[in-house]
Parts: sequence; structure tokens; C-alpha cells
Amino acid sequence: MMIPVRCFSCGAVVADKWEEYDKRVNKDHEDATKVFDDLGVKRYCCRRMFLSNVELIDEFMTSSKK
Repeated sequence: MMIPVRCFSCGAVVADKWEEYDKRVNKDHEDATKVFDDLGVKRYCCRRMFLSNVELIDEFMTSSKK
């Protein structure tokens, strides 16, 4: 996954929390709000980095092979 290293708004480091967030929310089906609180992601701008992240690299790779 290619998540930005830092939040675009406040500059806080967010990439180090991505794997834990992804595992707990997408695989273990925990509530995202609880996971954010447990990981210490308090600011709404940082939470946005996780919620709005879309993996597009696979689409770029398939279009470049054509």
C-alpha cells in the first residue's frame, strides 16, 4: 500500500500506523473510530489520510502493459 508518510495538513507521521489500521479494520472488522483512538490518531486531518486513501498503483500497472 502506498500511503503518504505524513499528513498533508499537519505534517504528523501517519504511514507507520497504516498496517495496524488496515489489519484491524479490513480484516478483523473492528470499528474504525476505536482503532483510530487506540492508535493515537486524534486529528480529523490525519484520519482523512486513512479514510480517503485509494490504491491506484495496480490500475496504473495494468494500463501500462497494454
